[in-house]
Amino acid sequence: MTARRLNRPVILLHGWTMRGAIFDDLAARLGPDVRAPDLPGHGALRNGTASLDAAVATLDSEVAETGTEAIVVGWSLGAAVAWSWLERHGGQGIAGLVTVDMSPRPLNDSNWKLGLLGSNAERLRRTTREIRTDWPAAAQKIATTMFANKSGAPGLSRSQALAQVLSNDPVRMADYWDDMLAMDLRAAARGVTIPWRVAHGASSRVYPAETARWLADTSEAAHLVRFAHSGHSPHLEEPEAFARLVRDFDAELSSA
Repeated sequence: MTARRLNRPVILLHGWTMRGAIFDDLAARLGPDVRAPDLPGHGALRNGTASLDAAVATLDSEVAETGTEAIVVGWSLGAAVAWSWLERHGGQGIAGLVTVDMSPRPLNDSNWKLGLLGSNAERLRRTTREIRTDWPAAAQKIATTMFANKSGAPGLSRSQALAQVLSNDPVRMADYWDDMLAMDLRAAARGVTIPWRVAHGASSRVYPAETARWLADTSEAAHLVRFAHSGHSPHLEEPEAFARLVRDFDAELSSA
């Protein structure tokens, strides 16, 4: 696979329970100037502090080390990290943003129905209890809902996804889960002023399609990109189409 060199670096931020290596195929398609760190509590940083703040600090380091304005691609938890970082830095320091299937507020209530698909207070209580007391059962559900097709994606089978989820420390994953349920980044999303692509898999079993539409409509900088054959993980389920999104975005930023 020969990748056309991009005009700027790309920083790839993985989702909850995953690790930077989940982007190996995408990185190969995009070329050499791609960074995919493990967020604290995951992968090589498995024993690190598991919190949204710690993950934002990782993005701080990655942005500083690129030496130039990068494109940040945030998948699920990674999107929350990017929104939090932008809110703290006033929208400066990166050239463009791609978010992948994430809600700025995962917790639903009477005034907000764009969080986790089909969730309510009782269901979330059960899920939280299961994460803390029966991680293998929780991991099975996480791996199952990652894809439109329950068998997995071209580059990552369901069994491989399950093995990755199970490799994590459940206590640290529960800490991240608590952080995600407590967060409300709607104001941060509204405040995004840099060019932004909102990527959403049409068959996501994690967040409703209306969440992506809300994000695209809430910021003048945002543009919705749907992946017709994907669920929560379009970079894995439609890898070349997703790589093309990033390449085209890079080209647009360079010609603007």
